[in-house]
Amino acid sequence: MDLIASLQCVDKPGIVHAMTSSVLAAGGNIIENQQFTDPVTNTFVMRTRFETNSTLAQAQKVLGEGLSQFEPRLSIRDNSVPKRALVMVTKESHCLRDLLYLFELGELPIEIPLVVSNREDLKSLVESHNTRFVHIPVSESTKTEAEADLNKLIKSEAIDFVVLARYMQILSAEFCQQNANQIINIHHSFLPGFKGAKPYHQAHAKGVKIIGATAHFVTSDLDEGPIIEQDVAHVTHASTPEQLIAIGRDIERRVLAKAVRLYAEDKIFIVGNRTVVFN
Repeated sequence: MDLIASLQCVDKPGIVHAMTSSVLAAGGNIIENQQFTDPVTNTFVMRTRFETNSTLAQAQKVLGEGLSQFEPRLSIRDNSVPKRALVMVTKESHCLRDLLYLFELGELPIEIPLVVSNREDLKSLVESHNTRFVHIPVSESTKTEAEADLNKLIKSEAIDFVVLARYMQILSAEFCQQNANQIINIHHSFLPGFKGAKPYHQAHAKGVKIIGATAHFVTSDLDEGPIIEQDVAHVTHASTPEQLIAIGRDIERRVLAKAVRLYAEDKIFIVGNRTVVFN
């Protein structure tokens, strides 16, 4: 089997030795290993990919016992089983199109069993990719019911994480807490002073020289969750609002796709309100 072990704990001497010894005891051979100690919190994180003839349950037992002295947060999963993503959209299609395209090319190691939207604008696009489309309308009076339906889908479809691919609804604090560290959003983060409608038009009016996007985890604090991936593009005074929008779309789709890939490959660790991201 091809397994990935993700470990997080307080840094102490001997963790790497215990991991390598445990993998060996499980009949495994390490093929990838990355580690990092956060000097501020003294938190140690490690991602270890290894091959073994043991079953997943056997490997979990051996590694769990071998590393128990460090009281780690430890997860081990079968790398051949892709994580299942629930993608949420509203009207804009660029991020969704890119995710579906990369998935169909086999370049995104996930499954997309369904796409959920609060509108029906993208139904034909989703169904053209042989993917299930679910319409869950949202209003101020139906938000609680809509989020309850979302949670039912997450459970019934065995969803591992949620991707907000330009989903233009604010999720409740309760929903964010119920799915903590499992919701990824894309945001035009390099326009921090331009909140609300038409951010690129506001940026154009101020003569910005850099625009960009950030993929981050969703928390109850709007657009303030741990950052996963960012990118920027330089622009000039000659750029029109429409050109800024086009450049922004390209950055957004690339940044979101990379964040999804990193999550799917167990390369993201959350330490406080920051992330450790292995590439």
